[in-house]
Amino acid sequence: MAVATAPPPPVDSMPAAGPAPVVPWRADHPILDLVVRRALIGLVTLAAVSIIVFLATQTLPGNAAYSVLGRTATPARLHALESQLHLNRGVFDQYWIWLSGLLGGRLGNSLANGQPVWGQVEPRLVDSAGLVFIAGAIGTILGMALGALAALRKDGWFDHIASAVALAITSLPEFVVGIALILLFSTTVTHLLPAVSLLPPGTYFWNQPKLLVLPIATLVLVIAPYIFRMMRAAMVEALESDYVEMARLKGIPSWKIVVKHALPNAIAPTIQVVGLSFLYLAGGIVIVENVFAYPGIGQGLYYAVQNRDIPQIQLIVVILAAFYVFMNIVTDVIALLASPRRRIAR
Repeated sequence: MAVATAPPPPVDSMPAAGPAPVVPWRADHPILDLVVRRALIGLVTLAAVSIIVFLATQTLPGNAAYSVLGRTATPARLHALESQLHLNRGVFDQYWIWLSGLLGGRLGNSLANGQPVWGQVEPRLVDSAGLVFIAGAIGTILGMALGALAALRKDGWFDHIASAVALAITSLPEFVVGIALILLFSTTVTHLLPAVSLLPPGTYFWNQPKLLVLPIATLVLVIAPYIFRMMRAAMVEALESDYVEMARLKGIPSWKIVVKHALPNAIAPTIQVVGLSFLYLAGGIVIVENVFAYPGIGQGLYYAVQNRDIPQIQLIVVILAAFYVFMNIVTDVIALLASPRRRIAR
């Protein structure tokens, strides 16, 4: 007996396939999304910093006009200089004049010597940038290399000695490390290097590389132990993971396991510490530059506060804040690039 079968539905009556789901551009471009979001947050941060630094300079004791004129100050000259510096206006008007000048490149003149502010800050900024990036690069390479080596020799004599030395150095402030290096290499023990790093006027750090040895060594010794400890911990965790154990069971050579499996996964968390180390260097140079009399932006900020040079203080602090924002974005992007699972669209 034949079984009746229902005729197939007409093509027109079949349900049409729905449109493909729209994937947000953020999922397809996680790095671009990160940069845009962090840049917007950075702009808000810089705006807040500009307000804070302006209000902070307004609360400094004394009168800026009186500080400029000194003993030659008379009521008439004070009134004229206050009008020239817009000190006789309200706080909001003063802030807007300063901010619009900053955005328009009109940075004004130094209150200490009457010279253009940018002409005073630019050489110091270049010298400090060289100091920070050279010390940061050397400290990063040294800390990562020693951390990975200590992890590969876990619980060995090198691991114990390196960990103890790193822990001891992290307990010392920058000026103690700097003074110890001066005693060791410049004054008491040997006389191999200059005790101060005072660059001649009109020269930059690349003209006198010998003067940078002790400041760079101080900063390297300050940041390398933190990078070392983080790299060692991340490398040990990677070497003890399941995927590394599986690679060993498959007979993959040890060097390939370290280079292709353990090291890439250990670098990602270490990058965050590297970024924090660069941010730390931006603040630590204030102390180190004063110890070695290095004419950088940190020393310039110190002198500007001493002389109540408000335009220089405001510009230097804003530059440091912009560097903090920039380094945070760069660090997050590099960490994202080093973590494939985080940048793959889901």
